[in-house]
Amino acid sequence: MTRIASFATHMISVPRPQPVWTAHEESKAWSVILTEVRTDDGLVGYGEIHGAPMKRICEWVRRFGEVANGLDALANVAVWQKLFALTSPRPGGIEGRDGLPPPIPRGERPQAMAALAGIDIALWDIKGKAAGLPVYRLLGGESRPIFTYATGGYYRPDAADADYGRELAQFIEFGYRAVKLKTGAGSLAAEAERIGAVRRAIGDTPLLMLDMNAAYDLPDCIEFAKAVEPHKIFWLEEPLHWYLQPADFARLAAATSIPLAHGERELTRFSIRDFIVQGGIRYVQFDATRSAGFTEALRIAQLAEQHGAMLAPHTAPEIHGHLCLAAPRCVFGVESHGGPEADPLGYGLFREHPALRDGHVHLGGQPGFGLEIDWAFVDRYRRGP
Repeated sequence: MTRIASFATHMISVPRPQPVWTAHEESKAWSVILTEVRTDDGLVGYGEIHGAPMKRICEWVRRFGEVANGLDALANVAVWQKLFALTSPRPGGIEGRDGLPPPIPRGERPQAMAALAGIDIALWDIKGKAAGLPVYRLLGGESRPIFTYATGGYYRPDAADADYGRELAQFIEFGYRAVKLKTGAGSLAAEAERIGAVRRAIGDTPLLMLDMNAAYDLPDCIEFAKAVEPHKIFWLEEPLHWYLQPADFARLAAATSIPLAHGERELTRFSIRDFIVQGGIRYVQFDATRSAGFTEALRIAQLAEQHGAMLAPHTAPEIHGHLCLAAPRCVFGVESHGGPEADPLGYGLFREHPALRDGHVHLGGQPGFGLEIDWAFVDRYRRGP
């Protein structure tokens, strides 16, 4: 039996040349937590976590590691369930009679679920390496091009509408056929002008998605959707305030012809289920690197297919590309961020980044997720102890 022997985390942050904003928050760096799981027979698996605060997430990886050490590394679903069960009460849990930590405090759930994500992804990496197969082959998928789009248009001080147009037009020059623009920080009229400038810059053919970062209440979002419909918008992503629920999404979906995309901020398949079944979202953006991991992402892929929704996982194409190859009937594609200049973390962390050709991502045939870490890069941008 291949048993889990140790865990480690590596916090990595690459400073941005200048801070940028979504409609909701400032970003000063590209950051990731690299998780490392080793087995007693010499296998090493790597996972990614996109979340914050980074130190607290690393602490949860350490705590989970104490529970998972010695378990069968190839029984990833069993490991997932054992760790996930710690998020809920259980008989004797507060006294620790079963030798496990007490139930995770409610306020710590996002960080704990992020830690679970990194561990689970690393175990899938180990599983592929043990079998000598890429994860997508392990799941029955075949190598093929995966459609991708590039995200840009983060708000920058003193940038004009034309600047954002040129930025996204450059993605088209790189070979992308679809781009996504950050929106929602300005007035409705100002945002409509900005979106129009981007559409004129990229032309009529490329797909144009809007990432709104939960900028609107329902009435304002309906008005916004009507204002931008003439610009041939492919989807509205995270359109409504964080506290609004599937019933509100359903009302929005009924009021606009633009499809809705959502899911990157959800923690489990259960809330995703409600947004698909009751909320009318058509593009499912669950992020395995942010919460719950690849095991949960596979369950969500099956759920999406059963309800006629499409998978469009949030960021990390080197991980989510394997999910897309394993679920070909319900996949739109993966998100990426352009070349090395626009995504220095993604291109710097791995010795081989998934190749971009003609608007598609191409994964290699290496075992596991095929991620060979550039440790010189890690040491250069390592953050904290």
